[in-house]
Amino acid sequence: MRPTWAEIDLSALRHNFRTMKNLVGPGVTVCAVIKADAYGHGIEPVALALQREGAEWLGVTSTDEGSQIRDAGVNTRVLLMTGFWHGEEDEVVARNLTSSVWDPWQVEALQQTASKRNAVARIHLKVDTGMTRFGIGLTDLPKVLEQIRHSSNLELEGVFTHLASAEVVDAPDVEAQRERFAQVQQIVCKSGFSPRYFHMANTAASICHPETRNQLVRPGLAMYGYIQRFAWASGGRGPGYPVDLKHVLTWKTNVISIREVPAGRFVGYNGTFITTRRTRIAGLPIGYADGLNRRMSGRGRFIVRDRYAPIIGRISMDITLLDVTDIPNAGIGDEVLVIGESEHCQVNAWHHAHFADTIAYEILCAISERVPRRAIGGETK
Repeated sequence: MRPTWAEIDLSALRHNFRTMKNLVGPGVTVCAVIKADAYGHGIEPVALALQREGAEWLGVTSTDEGSQIRDAGVNTRVLLMTGFWHGEEDEVVARNLTSSVWDPWQVEALQQTASKRNAVARIHLKVDTGMTRFGIGLTDLPKVLEQIRHSSNLELEGVFTHLASAEVVDAPDVEAQRERFAQVQQIVCKSGFSPRYFHMANTAASICHPETRNQLVRPGLAMYGYIQRFAWASGGRGPGYPVDLKHVLTWKTNVISIREVPAGRFVGYNGTFITTRRTRIAGLPIGYADGLNRRMSGRGRFIVRDRYAPIIGRISMDITLLDVTDIPNAGIGDEVLVIGESEHCQVNAWHHAHFADTIAYEILCAISERVPRRAIGGETK
């Protein structure tokens, strides 16, 4: 087996779920978001572990993800956060998936399918309060509510929106969106509906905007041990938001080659790195085809024998090179932490994001399918 893999600590995952439940309190339901293959962690073992931990709701992107975890044995509630597409309505109803809707055709399609099956399909209506992405606008909301009222096989179980700047502690648009969502709640209730859930909070909002928690929150990044990098719109400094989370994913590889070269040698594609001293170079079987961001070339670092080893030269499709000159005992077979921590060193997804000029979400989600995920820390079936 190619010695590059990711370990998924299910005990850390369950710890993070409990942490978020304790944070929001007993009156708020936690919908653990596991979309995008559980942010690159592996959707099936993650879904099963969260179900065993007592998760009432799981959030996925689409119908195929919902069907995948149903096939894996998940029977908890599943929210399709990005709704469904034409022709998927039968699968949505048959699999007892709860879809978000924001367009009249979605309401009509689900009503027709549920009627044929003599079933009731529960839906969550998505409302655009300022992100201008998906969601029904406030002006069109009464019309869609009236359509739902006349759809006897549909139950309006939830109404929700999404915040554009939840990680900005004092962002004025967060308060503006919250005020618009309060208007939405009034319109919905005055129209005679009593949804069980109003919801708008993701990880960041759940932590630093407690006023947005409503009846349900949708933490995603927190499930995997990370929180957003909080900022202040005013430029000032405010309180920190410590949350006891544990990183779930550790990305590992092994040294497969050690070379010693003199000063003045070009290293890697295009010779972007030139040795300035006698240099010991470790070759690793990992590259951008594994999801390692190429923009970390010459900038990032991994951990070898509890020491930091810098990436030198260009990250290629299958190979990355490290300078291990200052780690004299480094040798073939040594375990390398691409993402992980040793006794004195740590490299996490935010470190990768810093060197690659991106966000931790992209780093985690980009880990490719050819990197095996090995679940540890609990039952996997």
